[in-house]
Amino acid sequence: MRVKIDHSGCIGAGQCVRVAPEVFAQDEEDGMVILLDETPPPSQRDAVIKAAKLCPARIIDADDEEPLSRED
Repeated sequence: MRVKIDHSGCIGAGQCVRVAPEVFAQDEEDGMVILLDETPPPSQRDAVIKAAKLCPARIIDADDEEPLSRED
């Protein structure tokens, strides 16, 4: 999995940090997202996908190499 973020669209909601704190963080000054791990391990896959779905600005792009399950 490769994760990309469009920083220009971030509104600092922090949903990604709550769901996947090992992959995302927030800048202490402006609250904008910081990508900690561009290629997170498979153990973070579900959390990253959930973070992308919860992001109100839709700025998280998770290029998933594994096919999504039918429930996704």
